[in-house]
Amino acid sequence: MQLTAKRHQADDFQAVQEYFHSRQWTDGLPVVPPTPEAVAACLDWVVMPPDQLIGVEPVRERPITAEKLAINAVMAGCLPMHFPVVVAAFTAMLKEPFLLHGATASTGGCAVLIVINGPIRDELGMDGTFNALGPSDRATTAIGRSIRLILGNLMEVRPGHIDRSTFGHPGKISYCISEDEANSPWKPLASELGVPEGLSAVTVMAAGSPRQLMNEWTTKPEEILDTFAAEICANMRHYSIWPGNYAIVVPPQLRTHFANAGWSKADIRQYVFEKARIRRAEWADCGKGAIVADKGEQEYAALPSPDHLLVIAAGGPAGGFGAVIPPWLGHKSRAATVAIDACLDCG
Repeated sequence: MQLTAKRHQADDFQAVQEYFHSRQWTDGLPVVPPTPEAVAACLDWVVMPPDQLIGVEPVRERPITAEKLAINAVMAGCLPMHFPVVVAAFTAMLKEPFLLHGATASTGGCAVLIVINGPIRDELGMDGTFNALGPSDRATTAIGRSIRLILGNLMEVRPGHIDRSTFGHPGKISYCISEDEANSPWKPLASELGVPEGLSAVTVMAAGSPRQLMNEWTTKPEEILDTFAAEICANMRHYSIWPGNYAIVVPPQLRTHFANAGWSKADIRQYVFEKARIRRAEWADCGKGAIVADKGEQEYAALPSPDHLLVIAAGGPAGGFGAVIPPWLGHKSRAATVAIDACLDCG
């Protein structure tokens, strides 16, 4: 295989680290040296030549090739078997509704949330249970990290350059989760977004940091969802009023209550759509009274429609916790889903 990327020589592992760090080619953590053999192994796994075009970043018209993705995936710690997910995730990010440039250049500090569905979760040893939104397993951590390195090294999305985040959040290092399909009574997220059941898929969302909540004092679905809706409304008061994709992460303890009551993901989406709303006057309660004006009774919904809510089954087996993941700028960026190693428009 004839690789085309420029090659660099280093005396040892430590020299590689210092060379890469000095050029801002890392996220501040050590990297795996992207040797030609390791890069070629990733490309062999997906049967792609080095120059295969994955897509073109639309704002600066920067082409993204398979070889460049593979180099950064290796640096992030990915194995060849992880690489199909990396390719699918970046393909989804290049879709027009995602608005890649805006999401990565904003002062708002969002990160790219990646949700994995389908058989590939088991093939890669992904764990959507304990510590699902943290460093849960090798595959999810490395895949999530690879996206950050790709953004930095291929698109110059580095702090103070393209990335103008005021704060950012830890998801900018890695923000990847696999849905706990085996322990869920619900359809997988990707299936609800148009991917046939049984296929592996990745969904990406320009997302703020997760907001954890707890309600262990009820088994009623409505009361549990009132807590989720209250957290969404808090985000609308404190951060952004704009509607868009929100994600909620529901662990087994709460999923049991929904299952016992016969509630589907569709039922959850409809309830949250109706409840997650605020009046403009509520801004005055958190220091934003100057922009209430004479529109205090105007109502704002968090979701343009019930289908904008991503309901994700994940989390450890005990604890009445949950998480709300807010959008970066809901009316600008939309979540995007791509099947892994499959063409749904072919044939």
